[in-house]
Amino acid sequence: MCGLSGEVRFDGERPDLAAVERMTDRLAARGPDGRGLWSSGAVALGHRRLKIIDLSDRAAQPMTDAEAGLTCVFNGCVYNYRELAEELRRRGHRFETTSDTEVVLRAYRQWGTGFVRHLVGMFAVALVEHTTGRVVLARDRLGIKPLYLAARPGRLRFASTLPALLAAGGVDTSLDPVALHHYMSWQSTVPAPRTVLAGVRKLPPATVRVVEPDGTQHDHLYWQPSYTRRAEFADMGAEDWRDAVLGALRTAVRRRMVGDVPVGVLLSGGLDSSLIVALLAGEGQTDLRTFSVGFESEAGEEGDEFPYSNRVARSFDTDHHQLIVPSDRVSTALDGAVAAMSEPMTSHDAVAFHLLSEQVSKEVSVVQSGQGADEVFAGYHWYPAMADVPREAEPDRYAEVYFDRPHAELARILQPDMLPGFDPSTEYVRTHMSAPGAETALDAALRTETHVMLVDDPVKRVDNMTMDWGLEAREPFLDHELVELAAACPPELKLAQGGKGVLKDAARTLLPRDVVDRPKGYFPVPAIRHMAGPVRQRVRDAFAAPAARGRGVFRDEYIASLLEAPDGHRTNRGANALWQVALLETWLQTHGIH
Repeated sequence: MCGLSGEVRFDGERPDLAAVERMTDRLAARGPDGRGLWSSGAVALGHRRLKIIDLSDRAAQPMTDAEAGLTCVFNGCVYNYRELAEELRRRGHRFETTSDTEVVLRAYRQWGTGFVRHLVGMFAVALVEHTTGRVVLARDRLGIKPLYLAARPGRLRFASTLPALLAAGGVDTSLDPVALHHYMSWQSTVPAPRTVLAGVRKLPPATVRVVEPDGTQHDHLYWQPSYTRRAEFADMGAEDWRDAVLGALRTAVRRRMVGDVPVGVLLSGGLDSSLIVALLAGEGQTDLRTFSVGFESEAGEEGDEFPYSNRVARSFDTDHHQLIVPSDRVSTALDGAVAAMSEPMTSHDAVAFHLLSEQVSKEVSVVQSGQGADEVFAGYHWYPAMADVPREAEPDRYAEVYFDRPHAELARILQPDMLPGFDPSTEYVRTHMSAPGAETALDAALRTETHVMLVDDPVKRVDNMTMDWGLEAREPFLDHELVELAAACPPELKLAQGGKGVLKDAARTLLPRDVVDRPKGYFPVPAIRHMAGPVRQRVRDAFAAPAARGRGVFRDEYIASLLEAPDGHRTNRGANALWQVALLETWLQTHGIH
């Protein structure tokens, strides 16, 4: 797990090594254990290392295969690297390290751009072919590891975070109105390739991009599971599906135990993280360390789920750690969380993950977490609304149950030059949901949730917040083989029992029933949800800043109405509307965008 950066020139000039160094230095938090640079011809690469697999200096990056004429930088973890190394040895390859980075290099040498299909894990990769000057960029199937890009005439820069690109300079930081529309419509989700900044894009998940020396590029989408009922599963009943899901999840958890450092668990006390603890205990992991965070109550809303996490920790005899955060610390912690965001993220649990990651990183370098289970197994309360919708009506119904607000409402929120002349968010959903490969409206909705919303909201949030403290988070529910299995599972089995029915059936074989059957919890930060005093003042300060007044994104009367009643304006999904707009403005100011 690391941070990577690079620049490719197409104009005959040498890459700007100082700019690559600035990007690399900005990634120091993601890789506190080492720094490396490489340059040849029109390409320069930078890398920051977090030592997880093969802790020796031989595994440092950028890594070069001189015989094959390849150099790469890599962020992530290939969980099947040992098995792949054995396969490659049988094909005649020799290894000088026990690192997964070298496996990535040899895999590319063996299979070319098809190497990604052999990798099980999370990754962003940049590879350079010395003889051709071709650069290959790749991202894992579920987009767990990020890769941002900034193109200007004659050059392309890339990095693991957007702030690293800003550190290099020369980025068009004007706002992208279509991305802003997505942000305001879709709970801050901005689907790839866009970001809120017009000059920054991101490589989509499950994509290999080949960049030729003349600047021409072509993409290949190498993975997309089918959300249909498949013939090989036709005879499976509910118990068969339960056993299949449990077996796939057991494999996913086992895969994510690899490494040369201990692995802990972020334990909320909910079904998903509790199941991971149970499976790790079943795999024989001893001295398992678990970590939970909670907040002071505000406006009568509880801010922790400690009774449940304590129950699970006792059941499996873990070394359990709790962090309780007072409300007056949230406003100061907010600054650090926003600085860690590659893009503005409105979910208030970003602050929770950032604070928790700070403490966890003092104990372990790797954790497993439960992100993705609700999207993959239909755990949220709005999914039943999609169950009986005709296919032709599904995009409008999805927008109705999931979007923060309709397109028409944005006219009274955004300044006219920030409002697109069409509804790009509904259009995006319509295009995505009508694509082949989804059998029912719910299948199409879950595909959109898993491959779009999940990538650019909770997964991105966890990556940004944990990696800001040099902490690697691994997500078993996003194992691509488990996702493929869940995609084929009959929707009624996922919707059963109030959602995640098939997963609950699997969990009852391992967990106390009161943990499985408890009401669904969330990860509240009451001080933000209810705009408690210090947070409210932080928001007022953001809108009073000259940068906000000169930016002209939101209508003045709308902001005034929000500030007059900070806890009185909610989106269709119940989010605090002031927090949504304030987070965007705070993020822009934090990252020096005027």
